[in-house]
Amino acid sequence: MKNTIKVERAKKNMTQEDLAQKLNVSRQSINAIETGKFVPSTVLALKIAKYFKVSIHDIFELEKED
Repeated sequence: MKNTIKVERAKKNMTQEDLAQKLNVSRQSINAIETGKFVPSTVLALKIAKYFKVSIHDIFELEKED
C-alpha cells in the first residue's frame, strides 16, 4: 500500500519522531508505515488522516498487488 505520510510530514516540517509522539506510537512504527513494511490498523490510519486534516484516501492508496 502506497502512502503520502512523508509528504504530509514535510508540509508541516515534522520528523517521524514528532508524528509518532502526536499519535502515541513509536518512531519505528511511522518509519515502517512510510516505507511500506507495515500496514497500519484502521484506527491508526484514521488517526493519521485526521491529524493531517485530509481524507484517508489522500494518505493511503492500494497498489495493484494489494
